[in-house]
Amino acid sequence: MRILVLGGTAWLGGAVARAALDAGHDVTCLARGVSVPEGAELVRADRDHLDAYDAVADRAWDGVVDVARQPRHVRGAVRALADSTRHWVFVSTGNVYADHATIGADESAALLDPLAGDMDTMEEYGAAKVSCEAAVLKACGDRAVIARAGLIGGPGDESGRSTYWPWRFAHPSSAAGAVLVPDSAVASGLIDVRDLARWLVEAACGEREPGVYDAIANRCTLAEHLAIARAVAGHTGTVVAAPDAWLAEHGVEEWAGPRSLPLWLHDPEWLGFGGRSGAKIAASGLSPRPLAETLADALAWQASRGDQGPHGAGLTDEEERALLADLSAPGGVPSP
Repeated sequence: MRILVLGGTAWLGGAVARAALDAGHDVTCLARGVSVPEGAELVRADRDHLDAYDAVADRAWDGVVDVARQPRHVRGAVRALADSTRHWVFVSTGNVYADHATIGADESAALLDPLAGDMDTMEEYGAAKVSCEAAVLKACGDRAVIARAGLIGGPGDESGRSTYWPWRFAHPSSAAGAVLVPDSAVASGLIDVRDLARWLVEAACGEREPGVYDAIANRCTLAEHLAIARAVAGHTGTVVAAPDAWLAEHGVEEWAGPRSLPLWLHDPEWLGFGGRSGAKIAASGLSPRPLAETLADALAWQASRGDQGPHGAGLTDEEERALLADLSAPGGVPSP
C-alpha cells in the first residue's frame, strides 16, 4: 500500500516509516528534515507554507499518518489530502482529557475545550490536540483513527522518561549503590514506540475500526515499573523511597526535565494520567511487548550513545547523592 507519513524524520514519525517499510509498503515522508529511513521517499516541505502539500496532493494514498500538534498544520493537511486518502490516522495525546485523576477512565471521558487559534506554548498542548482531532474527524470522520498516546518509550527516547530508570539502576550515583525513588501511588502505562508505530501502520491500512483509541499499554503502578527497571539493570543495591511531600519540598521536579524523578507525579489531579483503561486498543489487536523488553532495549540504546546518561530527565549523580544524604540525616524524612 501507499503510505504517506506527515513527518518521518523525528522519533515517532521515523518509527512509523520504518514499520511501514518493514511491512512491505511504499512509504513517502513529507517533512522539513533531511533524514528518513532507508527505502522511504522524502518530500521536503514546510507545513507553515500554503504549498506544502503540492508535491503529494495529486497522488492517491491508502493511508496518511499525521503526528502534528499545530492545528493549522492539521487543517491544511486534511484540506489538501483528505479527498485522495482512504484511511487517515492522527496521533493525538492523553493530554486532551479534562480529567487526569481517575484511574481506569476510557475514551468517553470529557475533553478540554479546543484551542481557538494555534499553539504558542506547551500549556496549550492538550487543547491544541483537541482542535487537531476535530479537524480530522470533520474531514475524515468515518475513515479516521485517532490514537491518544500516553507515555511512549523505548530506544531513541531523547526525553529520558523511559531511559532514566534502567540507566540509573545500572549506574548508581555512589559506591554504596543506593538509588533514590519516589514512594508514590501514581499509575504507569508505557507503550513501546515500535509497537505503537506498527499499530498505526495497520490502522493506516484499514486494519483497525475507525474511531478514537487511548494508545496505552503495560498498565501498572510506578513501583512495579521501577521494580522491572531494577531487574533489567541487575541492580542489587538499596532502593531508597522518599515520600512525595519530601521530594517536592526538596525541589525535585515531576515527570521529566532537569532535577526530576521521571514518571513521578504527586499532584492528585494527575495520578490517573498513566492509568487509563486501554481496553479498546487491546481489543483491537495491539500486541505490546513486555515492559521489561522495552526498558532493556532503552538501556542498551542509551549505553550505545557512550555518554553520561539521559539528558532529558532525571537527577545528576551529584543531585542524587545530595538528596540521599539529606534523606538519611537525622530528621531528614518529614513526619506523616
